[in-house]
This record gives sequence, structure tokens and C-alpha cells, in this order.
Amino acid sequence: MQVRRDMIDPELRRRGALLGRVLAARSEEQLRRGMSVPGAVDTWLRARVPRGLTRTEEHVTRPDGSTLRLFVYRSTGPRTGDAPGLLWIHGGGYASGAPEYEAAGLRPLISGSGAVVVSPAYRLSTEAPYPAALDDCYAALRWLRDHAERLGVRSDRIAVAGASAGGGLTAATTLYARDRGKVAVAFQMPIYPMIDDRGDTASTRDNDAPVWDAVTNRSAWRMYLGDLAGTADVPAYAAPARATDFSGLPPTLTYVGDIEAFRDETVAYVENLRAAGVPVEFREFPGAYHGFDAIVPKAAVSVAARAFRDQWFGYAVRTYSAPQP
Repeated sequence: MQVRRDMIDPELRRRGALLGRVLAARSEEQLRRGMSVPGAVDTWLRARVPRGLTRTEEHVTRPDGSTLRLFVYRSTGPRTGDAPGLLWIHGGGYASGAPEYEAAGLRPLISGSGAVVVSPAYRLSTEAPYPAALDDCYAALRWLRDHAERLGVRSDRIAVAGASAGGGLTAATTLYARDRGKVAVAFQMPIYPMIDDRGDTASTRDNDAPVWDAVTNRSAWRMYLGDLAGTADVPAYAAPARATDFSGLPPTLTYVGDIEAFRDETVAYVENLRAAGVPVEFREFPGAYHGFDAIVPKAAVSVAARAFRDQWFGYAVRTYSAPQP
């Protein structure tokens, strides 16, 4: 998909043009060099706790003895003891990002529902390829389930959510949890998820939209999949678009921009869920490129997307439950 300027929402064009010059067509080497955040900015982002929230840090020991850090966010208000629990998985193309970077975006979800959010600092593809990130996210999900009572979380209202690669890991984690049968997920929100490594949909092929184009997408998948890249052996837990059985997955919300690379794979994922009888709420936002709602947050289309997310999340925590096995 070749994206012309007139295809982009007017409120997104200026920022998109700037980012298009900076972030276009990145190779693996460029991703490794350029995905890091400048030191001063990184320090500020990691230290910042949004107003109205508290943050604590927890630790899980991996099988190899290393430590997985988890960040727990909750409202500063009174605790009820029956809050929904949300595993929030940060984005970054599987190669970058941190839980602290996305804390501000969690505030509406927490303030509107009282949710307790657990967000893992999963291993990035620059450290270790698949399945390291999935293993970490599933370990975080199990930790949330195991510590629900201490956190004041209802164990039958545990959800998983994230955007971009976080959306991909959301879909992968819920798929993995379904198949393992040890943790029940009440609902999920994989937002414009990165779920198809093959890059052969019409929206992905030759996509040159701002922020995340076809070249960058191929590079990021090669970094994440390592030796699996380009083979027929890529499992659905690595790229959930490859799944063949969507039954038994939790009620789902997702949205995507209509000019971004992930548009077609998101639509196909929605169609597969619906065909399997899974309740799905889905919207496609015209003129929107990847990450639009975070990059130009005051644009009308971004406000509409976040309102859609937040309202459905509020509905979901009141409606859906999944008792733990």
C-alpha cells in the first residue's frame, strides 16, 4: 500500500511527515541503533508516575535465575478488594520500550474502573528472540493470578491488553493461556496488534506510511524470530495470525488505522475470532497510521479511538468474567 499525503487525516499529517523522515525504512542494524531512548528522556520517563496513580515494583525469578521486573499501577484512591486485574504489555516492535513509558496512557483505564495494572519489563528482541518475551508475559499473567487476593483483584476478572507489539503479545499470551489451561483470561484488548510475520497482506506490502512501514516491519520480525524467520515453522504463539483455532478465546476489543501496515492482519484476526463465536468490538479509523492515538493524542480521531477503548473496557469489567481453573 502506497500512502499519499491526502490519505492521512489532516490532523495527523504534520507529525506524520516529520516522523516519516526520521523513521522510514529501517534495517535491523538501524533498529538496533535507533530504538533506544536518549538517556535523559529515558530517566525522566522511568521515574515519572502519573498523577493519581501509585507504582510499586515486584520481581519474578525466571527458570534461569534471572529476574523479571513487574510494575504494579493502581489508583491512589480507596481500595475495594474486588478490582479488575489488567496485564498491560508495552509496545515497541518487540525490540524497544518499557512499562514506564506507557504509564500515562493507563490512567483513564484505572480511574474509570479501579483496575490494578501489572506491566512486565519483558525481554526485548535485542536481548533474546522469541519465545523470551512470551515466556515473560505469561509468567507475569500467572503472577497476577497467583497474587490476586493480595492485590485486591478479583481472580475471575483478569484481562490482557497492549498496543502494537504489546497487542501481538496480548494475542499470543491469551492464546497460550487458553492452550495451557492454567490461567483464565476474562477479556483482551490487542490494539493495532503486530501479529503476522509474513508481510504478504495488501496493507503491508510496500506500505510506506509514517512511523511503521513494510521495511521496518520485516526487520523487526527478523529480530524477534531469530532463526525461525522466513521458515514455515513460525508458531502461532510467535505470530498469532498463523493460528488455526480461535475458539475459546476471550471477548476482544481492537482497533486499527485504515492506512497502516497492520490493517489487514487485524481485520483477518477479527474475522477469525467472530467465525469462532468470540464476541468482538472492532473499529477502523480512517486516515490513521500506526500509533496515531499516542503520537497525536489531541487529534479528533485519536480522542475517538481512546474513548472507544476506555468505554468498552468499562463495559467489559462489568460484564465478562472467567473463573480460574
